[in-house]
Amino acid sequence: MTAPTHIYDISVQLRRDMPVFPGDPAVAIDAPLARSRGDAVNVSRLRAGIHSGTHVDAPFHVDDAWPPFGAEDLPLLVGPARVVEVATGVDIDLPDLSSRDWLGVEHVLFKTGNFSLWDEPFRQDRVGLTPAAAAYLKEHTAVRLVGIDYLSIENAAHGAGEVHRALLGAGVLILEGLDLSGVAAGDYYLVCLPLKLDVADGALARAVLLEW
Repeated sequence: MTAPTHIYDISVQLRRDMPVFPGDPAVAIDAPLARSRGDAVNVSRLRAGIHSGTHVDAPFHVDDAWPPFGAEDLPLLVGPARVVEVATGVDIDLPDLSSRDWLGVEHVLFKTGNFSLWDEPFRQDRVGLTPAAAAYLKEHTAVRLVGIDYLSIENAAHGAGEVHRALLGAGVLILEGLDLSGVAAGDYYLVCLPLKLDVADGALARAVLLEW
């Protein structure tokens, strides 16, 4: 296989004071060891919730009876992916999906304009999927992973976790916190590698799109 002509880093940079979902731990980065203080090496320390920045949601995130993220889920995080751009400021609803061709699409990443919100405190009025849109993806497509460019796949106005439960309960993983600002709509190859954690409700991840 030839090398990709372009690699798009679609991960958000973890940083202090970045927005997190209400109730989640704040992201903190400090330096227990620093050469400027006389230590032999520089060593940084990261403290963050699993659902900070770019991360994967596992079914266990919303239901104790559902499985945590594991190695068997890796095939769901690597493969051809389609970036779908939707209108900024408007939730992704059934008409946005039913008119599209979903043949062969297993990974879909929604570019909504949410990325502009990363420099602000957490916003409840982000763009997300409606329950009807989640049901459509679950029932009428072969999609196995859904991604979006903010901290949650759903808008708070649509209830407490209905979209998460619909997708995760059907075995569809959720990839949140993407930076799609520099990526045009179209087809790519997704590589998303989450941290290998023990019994996790999700995992911080580094995600890239490859283009040939």
